[in-house]
Amino acid sequence: MPRQEINRSGEMEVFARVVEEGGFSAAARSLSMTPSAVSKLVARLEARLGARLVARSTRKLQLTAEGLTFHERALRVLADLDEAERSVAACAVPRGRLRINSNVPFGLHHLLPLVPRFRAAHPEVQVDVTLTDEVVDLLEERAELAIRVGPLRPSQLVARKLGDSRMVLVASPDYLARRGAPAHPDALASHELVVFNFARHCDQWPFLEAGRRTSRPVHGTAMVGDGESARRLALAGMGITRLSMFHIAPDIAAGRLVPVLEAFNPGDVEALSVVYVGHAGPLPARVRAFIDFLAAEADVNWPMGRQP
Repeated sequence: MPRQEINRSGEMEVFARVVEEGGFSAAARSLSMTPSAVSKLVARLEARLGARLVARSTRKLQLTAEGLTFHERALRVLADLDEAERSVAACAVPRGRLRINSNVPFGLHHLLPLVPRFRAAHPEVQVDVTLTDEVVDLLEERAELAIRVGPLRPSQLVARKLGDSRMVLVASPDYLARRGAPAHPDALASHELVVFNFARHCDQWPFLEAGRRTSRPVHGTAMVGDGESARRLALAGMGITRLSMFHIAPDIAAGRLVPVLEAFNPGDVEALSVVYVGHAGPLPARVRAFIDFLAAEADVNWPMGRQP
């Protein structure tokens, strides 16, 4: 014989309503049930418990000793269930501290300008931002998500790609007026270059020549540890550097930086991703809200892959 499904919390709620309303008929009206359905449910509860809960021989509802005990315990259980549901529902509203890690260029030019709008939409979220060009361990840093540029290392993190950003060689108009614009990749050997000094840096710049990918070694007259420093030195006329469009598109649009050797640009891109610690269950609402906010912003406003 198949086992009958038992809705214990439902039985408790109906029994508690019978006590609260002082009778089966009144409880039935408040629950939009029939009196017979309420009576049968209480009878089934009594049969399962093996104890009489309600003395039915009197006109006025009267609980037995077992009924009084069960009613007291049932109210506690129902209160705990209500509190549990309220707690979970509260988690569905973005709130609490959101710890974000980002590289310096993205953080300065895209992340920080977004924080006021995100906070306006989610005022119960406190945003805790750390900017560094080091690849940090999210668990060690207690960060909930990070912005990563370039290929992702194998890890247990979950990644959501925001887009691809084209790489461009640029220099300031002042530098090009003084030194002239290189007409061919070979000419870079006689130019001042701003390059990176960190271990992940590649000392070759790629090009496309006669339909074939080539590269040139680069030796910087200025070396920096982050993209924002390279941008600022380029703006100051220090030389040619290679940066991502998400970082410098406004400078190109305003004429502060000028693309060079575009005829030889191989179209290389850097992936821009948000990574976060995976969870067995749903993400905290504040994390999900910020990831969706970033993705929507990337789709509309970030000039990542467009031709300059």
